[in-house]
Amino acid sequence: MFEISPSRVASTKNDLLSGLTVALALVPEAVAFSFVAGVEPLVGLYAAFMVGLITACIGGRPGMISGATGALAVVMVSLVAAHGVEYLFATVVLMGILQILAGVFKLGKFIRMVPHPVMLGFVNGLAIVIFLAQLQQFGEPGREGWLTGTSFEGSVIDIAWLGGNDLAMMLGLVFLTMAIIHFLPKLTKAVPSSLAAIVVVSLLVIGFSLDTRVVGDVASIAGGLPSFHIPTVPLNWETLTIIFPYAVILAAIGLIESLLTLRLVDEITETRGRGNKECIGQGVANTVTGFFGGMGGCAMIGQSMINVNSGGRGRLSGISAALFLLLFILVASPLIEQIPLAALTGVMFIVVIGTFEWSSFRILRKVPKQDAMVLVLVSGVTVATDLAVAVVVGVIVSALVFAWENAKHIRVEKREDHKGSTVYGVIGPLFFGSVTSFLEQFDPKEAKDDVVIDFARSRVADHSGLEAIDTLAERYLNAGKTLHLVHLSTECKKLLRKAGDLVEVNVIEDPQYFVAEDSLA
Repeated sequence: MFEISPSRVASTKNDLLSGLTVALALVPEAVAFSFVAGVEPLVGLYAAFMVGLITACIGGRPGMISGATGALAVVMVSLVAAHGVEYLFATVVLMGILQILAGVFKLGKFIRMVPHPVMLGFVNGLAIVIFLAQLQQFGEPGREGWLTGTSFEGSVIDIAWLGGNDLAMMLGLVFLTMAIIHFLPKLTKAVPSSLAAIVVVSLLVIGFSLDTRVVGDVASIAGGLPSFHIPTVPLNWETLTIIFPYAVILAAIGLIESLLTLRLVDEITETRGRGNKECIGQGVANTVTGFFGGMGGCAMIGQSMINVNSGGRGRLSGISAALFLLLFILVASPLIEQIPLAALTGVMFIVVIGTFEWSSFRILRKVPKQDAMVLVLVSGVTVATDLAVAVVVGVIVSALVFAWENAKHIRVEKREDHKGSTVYGVIGPLFFGSVTSFLEQFDPKEAKDDVVIDFARSRVADHSGLEAIDTLAERYLNAGKTLHLVHLSTECKKLLRKAGDLVEVNVIEDPQYFVAEDSLA
């Protein structure tokens, strides 16, 4: 007899139902991002299906949803406009190969270098971007700013707003969707509240023949299975020079967004994903997608939040979302096209509320002002440009702030030892930011003939630190002083050996000798 664990059954049910919810929300986003990239809707839908399925199967973060995203679409649009969709497919293949190499060489670990204020700014900025992306649903169809004229990853959205009863109907259905999602879990958790809200609002619109836009008004999602297709581009150096810069940018944006989303899901689920495996999974997914007529993709924080909040934790949730999406394309398109856009907009607004770190308003006055500045900066850059640029800017600014602050912490304590030698005790890190302050604290004229510089409480971090030591040694030797550098760290000695003739290594002495001598005194 086989015994099925109740927790396993509940987990499978949650994964399947959350997958269905995600699939329903994927449809309008995939279609909209296709318009942003300047390609047919099925190109975005195929990407959402294939990228979502492959990353769910072999990626490094169960429960995370991947698909066509606006962060990539806004980069693709200029390539498609200048060279055509076939060059896009070739670029997606190359993008995937670069991402696989990033995983093979274990570059995913560098996501640890992203500071927490950058993470908060990324999350807040992305919540704002998702919110702005939904505003185009409140515009009049066919007017500038409605779908085709909207930028989803930043820039101000110029919308010709709905008016009168149309706007009231849209707002009413959106708020009804949000109310169901918010209050239903207080009554029952048997069904994901997002899925229940979509079904209830759809039945209400269909039953009462309410005049509101539905998915079918955006585009038809009917189609067949994606077919294998080698991109029809010339295989020559000129083609590579065209697609390679785009591939590098897309690969970087895709990995940054995916790895940051992975970290966010890790925090929510209190589990740990595998960054390098996710890089390989994203790369394989994009390589395959490029050969099957898809626009490529990466992790989707909005859909991932829908999935996690709906109870999806395992790989089955992502797999089922992709398969449900394929089912919609093949056989259920007439039904899916009847879903009101207001219901899906309401779901995404709930995602915005759940994604935004509201606590950041409370902590802004409690954290160091530099961290608060980075948080606000990353949020603003995310909205103004794109996620990858924002994260890179945030990391660079955080690193510069860190270097500036640590440059202030180096100091030198002067004393005389039992032999009458002048001993300088260096405290703090010696690196490019602190070398000027370090050198200013030494005066060869004031020292005895025998000088000891003790690095026991200091670490030499880079070549600038080595050059500072070399400069200092030269000053004292030119002044006729005998100089001893002691207690240099093992890492510093390695740097000195590697530097070779660039630094005077003959003035360095074994720190153990001085420790032993001090103990005998």
